[in-house]
Amino acid sequence: MATRQAKVGNLVLASDRLFLVAGPCVIESPDLCRRIAEHAKAVADRLKVPLVFKASYDKANRTSRSSFRGPGLEKGLAILASLRDEFRLPVLADVHTPAEAEAAGKVLDCLQVPAFLCRQTDLVEAAARHGKAVNLKKGPFLAPWDMKPVVEKAEEAGAKNILVTERGTSFGYNRLVADLTGLPHLAALGHPVIFDATHSAQTPGGLGTATGGSREAAALLAKAAVAAGADGLFIEVHPDPDKAKSDGPNSLHLKDLEALLAQCLALRAAIG
Repeated sequence: MATRQAKVGNLVLASDRLFLVAGPCVIESPDLCRRIAEHAKAVADRLKVPLVFKASYDKANRTSRSSFRGPGLEKGLAILASLRDEFRLPVLADVHTPAEAEAAGKVLDCLQVPAFLCRQTDLVEAAARHGKAVNLKKGPFLAPWDMKPVVEKAEEAGAKNILVTERGTSFGYNRLVADLTGLPHLAALGHPVIFDATHSAQTPGGLGTATGGSREAAALLAKAAVAAGADGLFIEVHPDPDKAKSDGPNSLHLKDLEALLAQCLALRAAIG
């Protein structure tokens, strides 16, 4: 099979080399993002894994109206731009509306279409029009092959560098199921496939006024996905996940990132 690849900032992410998208769920502060970016980059450099830094400037999809959402578009983009310049890392964040995509497209290296918005044609097309890479997250309500029209929307709108991300399937009752047999279907769309280990380990609304999850399950799923053929991993990390302002229960502890990534690399090498 031909190598599938996408250029994201100064990196080429390809199906022949495991890559990583990592960072906190949401921008809590510039200092926290800097700490995470510095640690993740050091890990990625040691293990020779291409790294894209991710963090949301606005968590629009929250269980409770009172949940922390982030610094907002303008401040958040400025923080991400600063991190990219300091650490020479491509940066990625969610966009929620065509207007946001217009502003974010001037700063981000990769515009991410959130899973719950992946069927919004105007948003997908707006994200695709800016010449930057686009990460299309599969909605938890879609089968893997249902992403074909979503990818086609982005392609037809001009996107040349596309990533497709699996992040679990919802069956209700606060549970997501990760169907790893869907990864080859996503790969057949012709673009690198990412497995979102931490969001796949969520229990949406499982804490009543917040989303729960299991970071132990996230680590397990990351290894299983690499064994099943994922090209890249999406992992949210935090130095103190139990105190994170968003997605703490399913976020990986920053200190555990290197060991998990080393295991995933060993699995990929063993499979060949």
